[in-house]
Amino acid sequence: MSTIVITGIAGTIGRLLARRLHVEHEVIGLDRRDLSHRPKDIKVYTYDIRRKRCESIFRNHKVDTIVHLNVMHDFGRAQGVLHGFNVVGTQRLLEYAARYNVRKVIFLSTANVYGARPDNPQFLTEEALLLAGETFSEMRSLISTDMLVTSFFWKVPEIETVVLRPSHIVGTVNNGPMRFLSLPRIPKVMGFDPMVQFLHESDVIEAIVAALRPGLRGIFNLAGETALPIGAALEYLGRPTITLPYPILRAAAQKAWDFGIAYVPPAELDYLRYPCLVDDARARRELEFLPRLTLTATLDKIRPLLRRHT
Repeated sequence: MSTIVITGIAGTIGRLLARRLHVEHEVIGLDRRDLSHRPKDIKVYTYDIRRKRCESIFRNHKVDTIVHLNVMHDFGRAQGVLHGFNVVGTQRLLEYAARYNVRKVIFLSTANVYGARPDNPQFLTEEALLLAGETFSEMRSLISTDMLVTSFFWKVPEIETVVLRPSHIVGTVNNGPMRFLSLPRIPKVMGFDPMVQFLHESDVIEAIVAALRPGLRGIFNLAGETALPIGAALEYLGRPTITLPYPILRAAAQKAWDFGIAYVPPAELDYLRYPCLVDDARARRELEFLPRLTLTATLDKIRPLLRRHT
């Protein structure tokens, strides 16, 4: 039985993953929040990943694998807070991994680090540049964290490092895509209808489990069964929309952001104009990961969740 540390275990993905793994592995949670109603065999340390006391976990347990989910996506936080938590916290974890001979590190990043751009190819491979930060400054800490783990992959080759970059995760997660789809009236940019990819949280769990297999390492894009225009997705989900010219929508979004009544920065509107589709051929080939849910099944699962949010 191997020992797996899951950072961010109190989040939705962390809870689902812990319940998936705890029967066959010793699961240790690391999160500032406690994990309520957990199986009795899961030990949770309510530590901040930036604090040195986290090292005691690795000193007192023979940790085989770190699954790093504890990354802050709250763009309303100050840049210094985001950088400190995401980059400095991750750096500490990687130091412990090297110091205590951890066998594998799995980091759940996001495909949004590539950026939504008018010159994007139809599908972005893992070799594409991470350009989201050029126009979306709030993304820079996530990009830096992804690059930090990618650099660790090359600097410490004896540790099997895996970076997963999923497309928009949907399900019971309380994240940007689900909050966007739950808006009473969803904004669309006049003249634009980019293709999007959705990946259900249950398939994200299966991708992480696949990455645990010994010998696997590298960067892997993750996507659902297929892509579709965002307008078609909203129509299928029965979501009310409002279509506005980009300058008007941008000005409204900026004002809402300045007054603290919006949860996303105005720069994120680019994802309503331009595509950010990923090529997941490497994950299908090397991870042997195929999403279990079809696109229709994924949308059917989230439809009742969106109704409860409105």
